[in-house]
Amino acid sequence: MHEERDKLSIAIAKLYYESNCSQQQICDRLDISRPTVSRLLQHAKNKGYVRIEVIDPFEDVNLLSEELKNKFQLDKVFVSFSPVDKYDEIIKSITTSAAEYIDQIVRDGDIIGVTWGDTLYMLASKIASKNVSDVEVVQLKGGMSHSKTQTHAIETVNLFSKAYDASPHYLHLPVIFDKKEVKEAVSEDRHIHKIIQLGKRANIAVFTVGSASPNSLLFNLGYFNQSKTESIQKKAAGDICSRFIDIHGDICDEAINDRTVGIELEELRTKEQSILVAGGGHKVKAIRASLNGKYANILITDQYTAKKLLR
Repeated sequence: MHEERDKLSIAIAKLYYESNCSQQQICDRLDISRPTVSRLLQHAKNKGYVRIEVIDPFEDVNLLSEELKNKFQLDKVFVSFSPVDKYDEIIKSITTSAAEYIDQIVRDGDIIGVTWGDTLYMLASKIASKNVSDVEVVQLKGGMSHSKTQTHAIETVNLFSKAYDASPHYLHLPVIFDKKEVKEAVSEDRHIHKIIQLGKRANIAVFTVGSASPNSLLFNLGYFNQSKTESIQKKAAGDICSRFIDIHGDICDEAINDRTVGIELEELRTKEQSILVAGGGHKVKAIRASLNGKYANILITDQYTAKKLLR
C-alpha cells in the first residue's frame, strides 16, 4: 500500500516538475481528484523525492563582497551580478553598478579624476544627471596616439562633465612619450602642469586596469615596438593609468614610467574615493596586482571575477 502511494507520488511529481503539467492536467490524465494530486505532491516533498532549491544570486554576491573586502583590506566592495561569465555581459553589469555608486557619492565641489578605455566610456555613458555645483572633471592621464584605435578619452570626460554640469579638463597629450626629457619639458608647461596638479587634488578617482595580453588597449596604441611589448609582458601583471605593475603592485619598468604623463600611482592611495572598476577573467591578474599595491579603496567587480580573486 505504502509502496504504491510512493510510486504514484513520484509519477505525479515528474509530471508536475519535469513535464510542467498543471495539477488539473494531471487530474485528467490519471483520473484522480485535485486534492489527491496536491496531497501526493506534498508527500513526495516530505519523503525527499522532490527537493526544491532557491538560488539567491544576491546572497552570493554579498558574501563575496565581504570576503574581498577582508582579504584586500578595502573600504567598500560591490560585486554586481552578471548572468554569464562573458566579458561583454560583465562590463555591462559592473559599469551599471559603478554609475549607480558614483551617483550616490558626488557632491558639490568634488573633483573627479577619470581615465579612459572601453570600460570607463561605457561607465560614463550610464552616469545620470545630478544637480550639483562647482564640480570639476579631469583626465588623469594623456590619451592621444597616432593609432586609429579609439581610447574614448575626450568622450569620457565630456560625459562625466555633462552629467554634473562640470568644468572639463583634458590632457591633450600622448600618455607615453618617446623620451623622458620631452615628457618632463611638456609637464613643466604651466597649462599642462595645472591639469596634472588638478588630478592630484581630485578627491574621487575612477579607473580600471589593463591586462598584459597582446590584445590590451595600451599595446595597440603604437607606443611600443614588438620587442618592447614582449619585454613588458614578461614582467608586467597589467597596467593602471598606463603605468605597468608586477603582481605585487610595484612599477616594473621605471624607464617607461618616467616617460608616462599623468597621475602617479602612489597618488591614488591618497584619494578619498579611489574606485577600481574592472572585471573579466583576462584582467584578474591585473586587478589582483592593483589591490596588492593598495591603489584602490573601493572595488566594483562581478561575481565570476570575485571568485577568481579569492582563489
